[in-house]
Amino acid sequence: MQLDHTFTVPAAPDDAWKLFHDLARVAPCMPGAVLDTLDGDSFAGRVKVKVGAVQMSYRGEGTVARDESARSLRLDLSGSETRGAGTASAAVTAELAADPAGTRVRVRTDLDITGRPAQFGRGIMTEVGDRIVGQFAERLQELLSAPQTAPAPLAAGAAAEPEAVDLGAAALPVLLRKAAVPAAAVLTAVVLVRVLRRRTR
Repeated sequence: MQLDHTFTVPAAPDDAWKLFHDLARVAPCMPGAVLDTLDGDSFAGRVKVKVGAVQMSYRGEGTVARDESARSLRLDLSGSETRGAGTASAAVTAELAADPAGTRVRVRTDLDITGRPAQFGRGIMTEVGDRIVGQFAERLQELLSAPQTAPAPLAAGAAAEPEAVDLGAAALPVLLRKAAVPAAAVLTAVVLVRVLRRRTR
């Protein structure tokens, strides 16, 4: 499944590109994610998501590769549910370019997911991705406008528990739109049955 998103941040491309080099500062901007270890271009972390009353936690690892001349980076990510058989892998490419508002960031995600979230389909996953990327962009803007402080060193087992991203809330509008046509069909059928019953009396 391929997902494409674009957002802008109020910073010059050089400043934004410099920030994207600092995974320890950028990672906390991603909703539901916690960075546990960072060793050069390799890292490991956890993600927690919630669908209604059901919570799913993933533990995974990844690598980052950067193209300085093109101001682009690629993240290769893989993970699995800590209490389930679901898996997730993704190749995420981000390209930075100058924009009148600061820096435009184009993100392309090639996602492969199994387990319960795979049942949502592309429409809902796109809606969920839009919400998550929107929150990520807002947090990046806050980070860029705040005074820079040195991130706390990462220690094994010391990172906080991630706050679950509520996919149910993000997916609800899509679920309602998908349900609208079947519901209208059922309602029409009920009305027709009642009309026919009245005519046969």
